[in-house]
Amino acid sequence: MVQSVAVIGGGAAGFFAAISAKTHHPNAHVELIEKSNKYLSKVKVSGGGRCNVTHACFSPSALSKHYPRGEKALKKAFHIFQVQDTIDWFTTRGVQLKTESDNRIFPVSDDSESIIQCLLGETQKLRIPIHSRQAIEEIQPIPGGFNLNGKWFDKVIVATGGSSKLSGFDWLSALGHNIIPPVPSLFTFNIPGELLTQLQGVVAPNANIRIQGTKIIESGPILITHWGLSGPAVLKCSAWGARVLADFNYQFQVQVNWVGIRNEVEAHKHLDANWENIRRKKLSNACPFDLPKALWLHLIQKVGLPDELPWQEVGRTFRNKVINALLNDVYNVSGKTTFKEEFVTCGGVDLAEVNFSTMESKMVPGLYFAGEVLDIDGVTGGFNFQAAWTTGFIAGKLASTT
Repeated sequence: MVQSVAVIGGGAAGFFAAISAKTHHPNAHVELIEKSNKYLSKVKVSGGGRCNVTHACFSPSALSKHYPRGEKALKKAFHIFQVQDTIDWFTTRGVQLKTESDNRIFPVSDDSESIIQCLLGETQKLRIPIHSRQAIEEIQPIPGGFNLNGKWFDKVIVATGGSSKLSGFDWLSALGHNIIPPVPSLFTFNIPGELLTQLQGVVAPNANIRIQGTKIIESGPILITHWGLSGPAVLKCSAWGARVLADFNYQFQVQVNWVGIRNEVEAHKHLDANWENIRRKKLSNACPFDLPKALWLHLIQKVGLPDELPWQEVGRTFRNKVINALLNDVYNVSGKTTFKEEFVTCGGVDLAEVNFSTMESKMVPGLYFAGEVLDIDGVTGGFNFQAAWTTGFIAGKLASTT
């Protein structure tokens, strides 16, 4: 019988694990311990403050493919608790959710506070005490349980999130766990000195971006910022290329296809199909591609064409240059930008040392893991939260591997 449970970490995975533990073991004493004075900080800022709860992908196999690290392990876990379970969990507790056109799922309120208050409300209803400003420096296994800061627990769930430094996992290494060195994931690309950054706020809706020298290519919207390139396509590239880009010391080239057309032959065909409609018009007033006007003007100026030139006066050479700028625009990336509250890492506890049917450590019986403390990370779109809900739920069941 489970008598007492400590959950370390006050993020999404920690709260869900604590609630799951108390729900599955109502007679157990469950405590949630957080080293800072902030709870659920990533929940608060996710999705621009709306909280991207999960993603409308209901097949465990398909869902698991959105995780650069952890696909195989999570596929097993998603058969236990997946997206529909997340939706049901929140809706039965009064939080109505909606699915947007890109399949991201948000609260109908468009306010992350709806999710935060739901989680806090559940802990209050279940009478789970929450302790802030209590750092756990060591988990000391003792006969029948664990010693945490002088207090005895017979089960411990670690949900401390990712860390940018290997030293942040020292206390887990001391228990015999192998820690995969952490590096950043989900970051934007800095392109200092590029005139493109003057178009901050402009979005190319159907773009491709390739990291030169690798096989990494992603599609989706690209957002131009005052420091460089962001948006879903860029963030997905940074996730799949997290370790490669760290090895590059974040100095590399990207090739941007602003319109997502497959190749130059197809682009010329598209231009020819629109020729009668545009040939007498000025370049500045006639973009035959799905592109914001500011970006279109930037690209034609970049290849040396005046805005006021009619299309019918554009020779073959400059027409080729325009197509090349649309499909093969190259930028030097020098550095990355991450947002502290939304910081995601790849790396953490080696997945081979965790039983994903229970989330229990294979090294230390009675010790469980949930969330980003594991070597798991997903692409942008609600996948990291889904991994938190899933692993937290399973860990909270406190099923033993023995």
